[in-house]
Amino acid sequence: MADVAVAESGKQKPQDSSSVFRPRKRRSAIRIDMTPMVDVAFLLLIFFMVTTVFRRPLAMEVNMPEPGAKVEVPESNVMTVFVDKDESLYFKLGTGALSKATWAELAADFRSFGAANPELIVLVKIHRDARYEPMVDMMDTLEDCNMQRFSLIPMQEGEAAALEGVR
Repeated sequence: MADVAVAESGKQKPQDSSSVFRPRKRRSAIRIDMTPMVDVAFLLLIFFMVTTVFRRPLAMEVNMPEPGAKVEVPESNVMTVFVDKDESLYFKLGTGALSKATWAELAADFRSFGAANPELIVLVKIHRDARYEPMVDMMDTLEDCNMQRFSLIPMQEGEAAALEGVR
């Protein structure tokens, strides 16, 4: 791994007959072989590259309908969720009455209503002045509850006025 190169030297003659013979110390050249260290560095680099698990992208596949497509769905199979501009939640099932809900209650409702009706479609209506975060939270909640059929649309002005009556 490391070599010490020493040149053989012959006898040295003293410079003066009165001086004591002192041999000159020669510096020996040291050569360090760096090949094993480079090999280990590259092996570690390859090991960490191969064994690293990259984070999966946090994306949800969204299937968009074709423009102008109309689908007839019985109203009994529709659960409508309203997200107001102050992020308060309301829902109604079919033609039922509008009820106020929280995120935890809504997740439980998704699970129970989804188990009772496998054809349930969730229609989420979000106020235009609401932040973006409640929409993402709603999509995450729907995915956590295994609700595969849902739609996101903006809330109409008349529906926003109807929510004021429920508060």
